[in-house]
Amino acid sequence: MKPINEQKIAVCSDHAGFELKSKVIAYLQAKNVSVLKDFGTYSPDSCDYADYAHPMATAVENGEFDYGISICGSGNGITMTLNKHQKIRAALCWENEIVALARQHNNANVLSLPARFITEQAAYEMVDTFFSTDFEGGRHQTRIDKIGCV
Repeated sequence: MKPINEQKIAVCSDHAGFELKSKVIAYLQAKNVSVLKDFGTYSPDSCDYADYAHPMATAVENGEFDYGISICGSGNGITMTLNKHQKIRAALCWENEIVALARQHNNANVLSLPARFITEQAAYEMVDTFFSTDFEGGRHQTRIDKIGCV
């Protein structure tokens, strides 16, 4: 996997994830991520996560971005929306071990975070794990092929 500062990363959130998303973006900028796009939302005002998840998923699906990070209150709704897209493998994660397994075994291309259930520091650690963990391939690729999201 390329170093984090060489990745093209897309991010999105709903209102519940807006504050944490803003902090994650600043964290990524401090790591000199050169291509970083915020698909919204751009305020803590109530909104619908699908309005931001679909455009980000399409951009990752089309190869405009290597990976995505999505954030909503529980992480569930935004993850469900993202996974409606054929080439998206969004993983809802709340601890590092799950993040590592999502990359190693599922080749997750979107990290979904539950803003109301994790700390800012935990989010940073999960972002680091996501962008430093490689997919193992092998038997795991066979399983991904059966999902039909290639």
